[in-house]
Amino acid sequence: MERLVIETPEEGQQVLEQIGRRFKKRISASPLGLCPVDMLLNYLRICHAQSCGKCSPCRIGLWHLTEMLETIRNGTGDMETIDLIEKTADIIRVSADCAIGYEAANMVLEGMQGFRKDMEEHIKRGRCLYGIEQAIPCTAVCPAHVDVPGYISLVKAGRYKDAVRLIRKDNPFPAVCGYVCEHPCEKRCRRQMVDDSVNICGIKRYAVDHAGDIPVPQCAPSTGKTVAVIGGGPGGLTAAYFLTVMGHEVTVYEQRHHLGGMLRYGIPDYRLPNDILDRDIQYILDTGVNVILNTNIGEDMSIDELKAKYDAVYMSIGAHDDKKLKLAGEDAPNVYSAVELLRAIGEDEAPNLKGKKVVVVGGGNVAMDATRSTLRLGASSVTCVYRRRIADMTALPEEIAEAQAEGVKIRTLLAPDHIELDKKTKRAKALWVQPQLISLIGQDGRTSVRKAEEKAFPIECDYIIVAIGQSIHSQPFEGSGLKLKHGVIAAESSSFVPGSGNVFAGGDAVSGPATVIRAVAAGKVAANNIDYFLGYNHVIKSGVEVPDPQMTNNPPCGRVNLTSHMIDNIEGNFDLVSIGMTPQGVKQECGRCLRCDHFGFGSFRGGRKIQW
Repeated sequence: MERLVIETPEEGQQVLEQIGRRFKKRISASPLGLCPVDMLLNYLRICHAQSCGKCSPCRIGLWHLTEMLETIRNGTGDMETIDLIEKTADIIRVSADCAIGYEAANMVLEGMQGFRKDMEEHIKRGRCLYGIEQAIPCTAVCPAHVDVPGYISLVKAGRYKDAVRLIRKDNPFPAVCGYVCEHPCEKRCRRQMVDDSVNICGIKRYAVDHAGDIPVPQCAPSTGKTVAVIGGGPGGLTAAYFLTVMGHEVTVYEQRHHLGGMLRYGIPDYRLPNDILDRDIQYILDTGVNVILNTNIGEDMSIDELKAKYDAVYMSIGAHDDKKLKLAGEDAPNVYSAVELLRAIGEDEAPNLKGKKVVVVGGGNVAMDATRSTLRLGASSVTCVYRRRIADMTALPEEIAEAQAEGVKIRTLLAPDHIELDKKTKRAKALWVQPQLISLIGQDGRTSVRKAEEKAFPIECDYIIVAIGQSIHSQPFEGSGLKLKHGVIAAESSSFVPGSGNVFAGGDAVSGPATVIRAVAAGKVAANNIDYFLGYNHVIKSGVEVPDPQMTNNPPCGRVNLTSHMIDNIEGNFDLVSIGMTPQGVKQECGRCLRCDHFGFGSFRGGRKIQW
């Protein structure tokens, strides 16, 4: 009677699956700067362990690859070994029976292309080119290198003012980043090896919400040097803050009526209230930064005039120009760019969308801001059209989830085909979309799409909002001797613009559209190198002592996430949506930090950087 039995997972298999989940967490938390040869070798060993043993290319070939890679890692191989690895991997790739052998061999071949020089360095000199940079993973991966474990420990101790002072050593926008930072630090948090990453951004927000007023730092004695900053966004104001603290006289030139850049004219109030933004800006201005508003550099004043008037110039213009769909009818009066819409909202000149049907094109954070804002402007329905899947959207997952919760309809695998205009009014009345089919995965890991065999169809609407990207307005600066590359300013990693004499550039002006924390990092780098260019070597430090860690147990524990207000009537309601942590919640979340600044390699490397 046992021809068939109900199978249940054996204890050994359950443990093995648990090990697999832990291994996945460990890989996702892998810090920067690891030896690529060593990592490739260990990945290869895992692949070999998965082999069923049926085909010799997988069973024997992968074993030989691991043997050869080990000789390179140990510095005992030679240049012929590298060539033999490449040939062996290519044979395995074309002859293995299944994906285990094929993918493992392909991974080795990609490694040969990506870090062949590092393999040669292991053979010639017995060292790794990359070096170990994993002392404090969250700090290393933060573009501004904020002392994350340090301020978490201060929040845990109830020293909120000191926590904010420590953040401002590297980032003068702690309040802004506490509300809207994309928090790349959490992606590499070592706590993921235990359960889940620490809610670093939420802890930062709690600190700034409870710190109260903090006196500005004492500036260094005046140097007599002057610096002009073009652009009053996060990057420009960051550079202005640090340069002023260093003792230089800084003047910020801003095109619009208020400072803040895309923080004010691109992020809606329900995510970043103006009073939160103004708090950070006022702190920066209190150090003595000069500001000239309503001045368009390139029209009201030229770059050459600034170069002659000031000892150094820092260009930090934001990506305020929109990208077009390049479809007929896009110039209709009821077709807006997301940048244009959000700017109008920031200037209290938003269009009346009450009772209107709106279609938003795009899948990034700006698209989510546009969809949620149009709901608040009274739109009766908002549909977001994206040509890939929701999993492929570049918007933060929480932004997508909250948009859907508020009533936004997200329709995926649809690409804009053409805009249908009303013959009488010449206004857009429908966006025709072409169904797409998910396709190949590119080298960047993103899945591409191709045209499906289904016919295009219309989505009726009263307004169309285009949110497919932004660019910088660089044309006015081309005639000033500034070299452009792919529409952005060609600056060195130090922010200096070659051949300009005394011009530096950073942020969106160099990288294209990026995040707030990347703009802050660019401003920090520029300030440091402008200071050196002017003949100085000022030091920035916080003077805050960080508590030593407590020797306590850290058992697996769930992550404390921020919650959101339930809004019954969303029309006209731009009030802050997210709810900060409670005192109990933040204390528990701070307790999850593993203090990588004191334990393991972090201690070996001397812990934190107390100055820069």
